[in-house]
Amino acid sequence: MRSSNPVFSRRGFSRDNGYAGFNTAPQAGYAQGNPYAQNPYAQNPYAQAGVQFGAPPQAPVTTDRMTMDDVVVRSAITLGTVAVGAVLAWALLPVTATSYGLAVGSALVAFVLAMVQNFKRTPSPALILGYAAFEGVFLGVISEMYNSRWSGAPFQAVLGTMAVSAATLLVYKAGWIRVTARYARIGMSIALAFLVVMAVNLLLVVFGVADNGGLRSFGPLGALVGIVAIVLGAFFLTLDFKQIEDGIAYGAPRNESWLAAFGLTVTLVWIYLEMLRLVAIFTNND
Repeated sequence: MRSSNPVFSRRGFSRDNGYAGFNTAPQAGYAQGNPYAQNPYAQNPYAQAGVQFGAPPQAPVTTDRMTMDDVVVRSAITLGTVAVGAVLAWALLPVTATSYGLAVGSALVAFVLAMVQNFKRTPSPALILGYAAFEGVFLGVISEMYNSRWSGAPFQAVLGTMAVSAATLLVYKAGWIRVTARYARIGMSIALAFLVVMAVNLLLVVFGVADNGGLRSFGPLGALVGIVAIVLGAFFLTLDFKQIEDGIAYGAPRNESWLAAFGLTVTLVWIYLEMLRLVAIFTNND
């Protein structure tokens, strides 16, 4: 079962050829590669002429700038596409080996589309919605399979995903978590280490070295790994929130709201899949 974020090294909002990081105050050692912090006096590519980085954000001079409404609408469209694909797959595809193969194929196509979008300099609604549709098919088949063995698991996973997302947003808005460059580096290092460990575990399972899924077993160890994965999903959400907040504050182009929707969708899919597995572990009677 897939347990990786297709936009694992997701960049921030961009303009022209620039790549935005996290718009905290300029710090030594964080300037490289960030057009917002090339030096303490670097200009914000989204700001008005003459406004330096670090100055309070000013109202955009044009209306063609990303707003929270734009992010909400694009996110609703993208997540709605995922939901429609999942419902159709659940309703039309019975639980068989063939449908499982179709789910794997859909996941691979979604991953490819996500990676293509990740390396594009501008967001592509077609790629993002294509990713959402194929991801929805994958989620629909997988959810139906889990439901056939652990009745109600998908519904509980949806509630769990909503709870984690709401709690993360509350903690972020309350200022209990500050998304700084150091926070992002430490979190991404942990996430990368987690991904490497999961890849090694998968190889050990495939070659028969580890039994019953190894670290991804349906036991206490598997539950612990699932909890770690969900915490990492919450970490990704904080990065998403910060990038959205910065993009709005510094006048990112409106079409960048598709990139925000894409990032949120990828993160929520990650959390849902891990929550689905965790629910199954806690309700497993085998």
